[in-house]
Amino acid sequence: MNLNFTGVSDPGLVRSYNQDAYYVDSQGRFFIVADGMGGHAGGEEASRITVEEIQNYLLENWYSQQPGKQLLKEALLQANKAILADQQNHPERADMGTTAVVVMLRPQESPCCAHVGDSRLYRFRDAKLEQITQDHTWVARALKTGDILPDEARLHPFRHVLSSCLGREDLHEMSVQPLDLQIGDRLLLCSDGLTEELVDEKIAYYFQENSPLEETAHSLVEAAKAQGGNDNITVVLVAYNEGQ
Repeated sequence: MNLNFTGVSDPGLVRSYNQDAYYVDSQGRFFIVADGMGGHAGGEEASRITVEEIQNYLLENWYSQQPGKQLLKEALLQANKAILADQQNHPERADMGTTAVVVMLRPQESPCCAHVGDSRLYRFRDAKLEQITQDHTWVARALKTGDILPDEARLHPFRHVLSSCLGREDLHEMSVQPLDLQIGDRLLLCSDGLTEELVDEKIAYYFQENSPLEETAHSLVEAAKAQGGNDNITVVLVAYNEGQ
């Protein structure tokens, strides 16, 4: 098997700055998307710290005996710790935080993923797009308990209210899970700048085009901008292919 992958980030049409950050490992070992918050400088710094800390932790411990899911959990905790330390040193960024979604493909071990907040992981398989992660938001929780309906969730005024994010002492919600992958699957890691503008059916349309990954990534970003581009938009795509 082999991987193709790409990533793109765009500030969108409303904001002049980009609080998103992403990382695509050149060897295809792991992929990260983070969406910062807390003002211009704070959001940029939180997402930057997160991507850097997760990247460094995974690289430093790649050959350790830690199981993959534990490795991801520790990487997220390390990122949270680094953001808290920066908040202490820079009180003007005390309210900064960030989401994060990470996919890790470790040899001789089942793939796994982790996330905090509402940046998402999707899998496209057999012409169907499936959301793998579940948002850590008030609305997602209300949807799960049946307090609101799916049509209400998309436009709910509290849909951006996170129940968990990195950069908080009381980080209590962090999801780490196995990831089922088959040959032919394509993965999408994205910030909510994409999913706020495009419903899942529209996102799936661009995968069904079966275009090269780079073209698909840019098409998704441009489609989100065409729908308003109200937030920063970040897309990382991974194709799981047959062959050496």
